[in-house]
Amino acid sequence: MTIAELQAGQGGANLELEIISIDEPREFDKYGKKLRVANAMVKDSTGTIKMSFWNEDIEKIQAGMTIKLENGYCSEFKGEKQLTTGKFGKFMVL
Repeated sequence: MTIAELQAGQGGANLELEIISIDEPREFDKYGKKLRVANAMVKDSTGTIKMSFWNEDIEKIQAGMTIKLENGYCSEFKGEKQLTTGKFGKFMVL
């Protein structure tokens, strides 16, 4: 699968991606828990997409790394497609 093939609302996304850049993590409270999220721009040979990394996953990544996303989820926010590991997905650094 490639970035160009992703559709909003699609799960089961398996992609190999290069991390281009990572934004500063943001912290917020939800349901009484402190959560952190950082958005990163990732690319493959067909394009780029924003990907969200949560909590302890933020420390595992750096710009220039290649990751393999398994069972990821593509959502849409403000008309822009975004990737995340979602509830059932995971990623590994290659």
